[in-house]
Amino acid sequence: MAMPVILVVEDESSIQNVIRTYLESENFRVVCVDNGSKALTLARDLKPDLVILDLMLPGIDGMEVTARLRQESDVYILILTARTEETDRVAGLRLGADDYLTKPFSPRELVARVQAILRRRRSSSEPAINTLRFEHLSIDPDRHEVWTPEQPIELTTTEFKVLLELARHAGRVLTREQLIDLVWGMDFYGTDRVVDVYVGQVRRKLEQATGESLIQSVRGVGYKFVAARR
Repeated sequence: MAMPVILVVEDESSIQNVIRTYLESENFRVVCVDNGSKALTLARDLKPDLVILDLMLPGIDGMEVTARLRQESDVYILILTARTEETDRVAGLRLGADDYLTKPFSPRELVARVQAILRRRRSSSEPAINTLRFEHLSIDPDRHEVWTPEQPIELTTTEFKVLLELARHAGRVLTREQLIDLVWGMDFYGTDRVVDVYVGQVRRKLEQATGESLIQSVRGVGYKFVAARR
């Protein structure tokens, strides 16, 4: 099996060195850059398995890098931030990041989170199943594609997983805890606020594409996918 490639985008050389040392000790190939422009160029050429991205970068900041990466690929993104405000962390998740760590952080925790994120891809491998077809959209679990009769709907990897689990349980309420188990599994780090962020992103994209509210919030419980099957 090929060695997983991690792109580290961090302008402090001391932090770069710590991250490199710990990840290489776990048999990752690590490539480091110190600004957003280099990161975007290298990500296109290198096609890393995961990007570790500092938000406070010279020039193009981490938020903009996250947005541009997400426009171009579904590469996993773990953001590093010295900002402690929830709004900053949520903003990164809204742009498409898969997880975050707040500085200062434990290098061992960083490694654990990288391993957990990459395990999601392996654990998501499952037998081929038929396309899920609803009144306003269709979902192909094998190709990770969602479309309406008029257009495809672009979702990140995690957004697709959230939608898929809600659609598989159409008409049933899934709690935040159930969604965490189904989408992130035992490797989840963080609070159930992450579920609200991702469900909100999926709901907004579906509404923009279909003109319908296909995901309902059930106060104090969770979320329900309400599209009628075809």
